[in-house]
Amino acid sequence: MKNLTKTTLLGSLAAVLLAATGGTASAQKVEHLYASGPGPAPAIAQATSVPSGFVTYYISGALPTPTTPAANGKPPAFGDTATQTRSVLNNLKAVMDKLGVGYGDVVAAHVFLDPKADFMAMNKVWSTEFGTAAQPNKPARATVFVNALVAPGALLEIEFTAVKKK
Repeated sequence: MKNLTKTTLLGSLAAVLLAATGGTASAQKVEHLYASGPGPAPAIAQATSVPSGFVTYYISGALPTPTTPAANGKPPAFGDTATQTRSVLNNLKAVMDKLGVGYGDVVAAHVFLDPKADFMAMNKVWSTEFGTAAQPNKPARATVFVNALVAPGALLEIEFTAVKKK
């Protein structure tokens, strides 16, 4: 029994030392699982994995900025889906800049679309920021059509989860 306990303790100590040395170096990277196969690759990941040692930022949903403010009893105008998507991504980037994170740090996103929104137009603008040569990281993403958004005339809202190494 004494030898079994000694062996167990030595084995546990070895595992701790291994983890404290070379074992943690490879675990310090956000992992992205991308789809493979025929056809163009989507600008999203199938999954992302974040190891310990990262700060997580939950970035609230952003709406587009009006292209024409409300006036004379008329609601504001926000533009088409592509214009609104660019506006929302710019609004999210402004928040991320304050946090010291960028599009490459986004690991998950939720896109909420009004039924009148053009999914393909949104995705085209999305693809200018994610999965590019300059910024190859793609977040996991869910996109859903919703009955209505909080701002009349808005066609989409996007929220992000981002991470940054401590």
